[in-house]
Amino acid sequence: MDTKTLQLPRLNGLNPNLESTALKLMEEAGELAQAIGKYRGLSGEQVKLDEQTVIQEIAKELLDVAQTAITMMFVMEQDYGIDIDSVLKEHLEKLERKGYLAQNI
Repeated sequence: MDTKTLQLPRLNGLNPNLESTALKLMEEAGELAQAIGKYRGLSGEQVKLDEQTVIQEIAKELLDVAQTAITMMFVMEQDYGIDIDSVLKEHLEKLERKGYLAQNI
């Protein structure tokens, strides 16, 4: 099984809660979708960037989504006592049951 490990920091100077983080996650996901639409010419705009630059811009927006998701995980651990490692294990087991993972985790 191929895996990718991504470590993102807990952000300083913020006091996020579940609701504000969920809204921020949706905002960032919207910005990702907007970037894909814009840079892939789906919005009718003429794109004058080379392919590598387009992919870099999309990757930047994707990392904003990931950072916000990680922030939400920190909120869930801190404010609600959720054991993210346990939930992750359950998630991977679900993916295996559905046939998305070929090997036992």
